[in-house]
Amino acid sequence: MKAMILAAGRGERMRPLTDNIPKPLLVVRGKPLIQYHIEALVQAGITQIVINHAWLGEKIESALGNGSHLGAEINYSPESDNVLETGGGIQRALPLLGEHPFVVVNGDVWTGFSYSELPRKIDALAHLVLVNNPPHNPKGDFAFKGQFLKNEGDIKFTYSGIGVYSPVLFSNCEPGRFPLAPLLIEAMKNDKITGEIYSGFWMDIGTPERLKQINDN
Repeated sequence: MKAMILAAGRGERMRPLTDNIPKPLLVVRGKPLIQYHIEALVQAGITQIVINHAWLGEKIESALGNGSHLGAEINYSPESDNVLETGGGIQRALPLLGEHPFVVVNGDVWTGFSYSELPRKIDALAHLVLVNNPPHNPKGDFAFKGQFLKNEGDIKFTYSGIGVYSPVLFSNCEPGRFPLAPLLIEAMKNDKITGEIYSGFWMDIGTPERLKQINDN
């Protein structure tokens, strides 16, 4: 199984911290945030990793190299200044990810989730890990209907930024810039997206305040 770490965002909400360093390289408790994801994936036996990048992407490649010092095999999917959003970024990287389901991880989350808990095979187009709603997303994203996820429901949970995706989800997508959420929502209409709840520690480190909170604790 392969994995993709999403690392192409400009990190606007993190400015000025991200004016000279890409967000995935911001230091959390002594080492770059993205390194925690790589180490956790390797620990779960997922060593082939694709990283997309755009803003200051050369610094990511310089810091991580081919990943051998972390026990990983890293390939890069550069987007230059033409950031493709999440959907477009994944679609562009598909040749590196292959024909089987792969893990996708948002590069700016901090979590104790074990990637070994993810299913290696899925009978859906995607399997998403949801968490309890944080203060910045009180209404949540998706609801459960049995094992399936829906865009509507009385009780919604927040998408953690961690999931397993089938490349089939992107089979009708044209190359270019497009978001991921509409693809997921359309597939949910046909019971093609499953999910699970993770109740352990998780935080979206999207602002300087949240980064400081992590580093101060």
